Amino acid sequence: MKSLYVSFFLSAGLFINILAESKLNVMFITLDDMNRDSVGIYGSKVKGTTPNIDKLARQGLRFEHGHVSIAICMPTRAVWMTGRYPHNSGALGFTKINPDVPTLPETLLKNGYLTGILGKTEHVVPSRTKAFGYSRDRSEMDNGRSQKLYGKFTAEFLGQVKDADKPFFLMVNAHDPHRPFDNRKPAEQRLFDAGSAESTSGNRKKKGRRSDYPAPSRIYKSEEIVIPGFLPDLPPIREEIAQYYSSVSRADDVVGRVLAELEKAGFAKNTLIMLKSDHGIPVPFAKTNVWRHSTLTPWIVRWPGMIKPGIHDNEHVVAGVDFAPTILDVLGLEPMEGMDGRSFLPVLKGKKQKGREFVYTHINTIASGRSFTMRSLQGKRYGLIWNGWHDGVTTFKNESMSGLTWKAMANASENDPALAERIKHYLFRTPFEFYDYAKDPDALNNLIMDDQYTKLVFRYVKELNKIMKKTGDHETVRYEKAVDKEIQ
Repeated sequence: MKSLYVSFFLSAGLFINILAESKLNVMFITLDDMNRDSVGIYGSKVKGTTPNIDKLARQGLRFEHGHVSIAICMPTRAVWMTGRYPHNSGALGFTKINPDVPTLPETLLKNGYLTGILGKTEHVVPSRTKAFGYSRDRSEMDNGRSQKLYGKFTAEFLGQVKDADKPFFLMVNAHDPHRPFDNRKPAEQRLFDAGSAESTSGNRKKKGRRSDYPAPSRIYKSEEIVIPGFLPDLPPIREEIAQYYSSVSRADDVVGRVLAELEKAGFAKNTLIMLKSDHGIPVPFAKTNVWRHSTLTPWIVRWPGMIKPGIHDNEHVVAGVDFAPTILDVLGLEPMEGMDGRSFLPVLKGKKQKGREFVYTHINTIASGRSFTMRSLQGKRYGLIWNGWHDGVTTFKNESMSGLTWKAMANASENDPALAERIKHYLFRTPFEFYDYAKDPDALNNLIMDDQYTKLVFRYVKELNKIMKKTGDHETVRYEKAVDKEIQ
């Protein structure tokens, strides 16, 4: 009788645990164009950049080697939502996911989850209008810059969750620190539209002029910031990077406000949170490329009761293509058909997982509609790049060249031969690049012809070819021909 009694309560306890797991919620927070080295806990050399993100990381796990699969806003989100590489989802650039490809939010909807999205609605499965039951566009949140409005709509969505008594998936997409960067005006000097949540009767208004964005909690001076090592230290660049860091601060404000609303609503303890940036900073040599600092972004996971606080994973290399498989695995749901990525749930549970040595990253068609084929295989230390568009004549051009930085570099290069060579490389590239990121984190020294690295280069060349074949990459044949011509 006693054993029956114990057995009953063990079964009841197991049932309660299963029920609790089925009620696990997911919040996915994304940052727009934020470099990993802008985040304090990842070693930012600029003080006080991200206190809220740092706090979140201390409460859970952060990956040292967490990449996106493609360093462009819309296609990287398509990878997150499908678990497929671009050539298998149809979203090679600013294009729709193929109609027959399942997506994460739609799958969660079918399994009884409430789905919500704040910001970046035009870049996350835009062709699937019913994927998110709750949606607020950036135009409703001061162009995705208002922590107050992100907080308001997070609370509104969570209120609907309580009424429905269902688990949820909420994707919170900050529009900072994407351009336009913060103008660094003091808060009292900013102009606001009458309809803005940030408006006060004391603020000046001027009809016909776009309102300033809300002030971040910290506005950086140009002398406070540190220039990324892949850029020269020039006054206009220092100004633009100061604007960028002020935008980083405002993105962190949004994160803090959203997490506060989650806590206030009583969902913090049964919500898995992942935080990630969609790619690196929008300046030359970062965004819309496949260097390490293009795709290596912060990746933080908080899972109360499962992940111990303060874990720093240095061992496993994970990529954006693994996001959807992991979320479905965590929630105990069947994987979507055709996913290229794989779940890293074992890593979240504190186990080692084999086969996490490399990530496979891409550039295909960029925002302008032009194609600049790039493929990269990156490990924890080394990285191989194939520039499939290189022909010695075609010049590279992307949105990251529209700010102060590129103009300053171009002007300074007229009297600086070394900088002129750097600009030439950016514009024309070479067929292949190989970097030792431990010694050269800013990818300044291409080692592709260095005899000391020949064996490593061949290994990476073969591994990249293997994964291109395995995933059906349409550029495989061209890659193999380039290898035969340039490497063999």
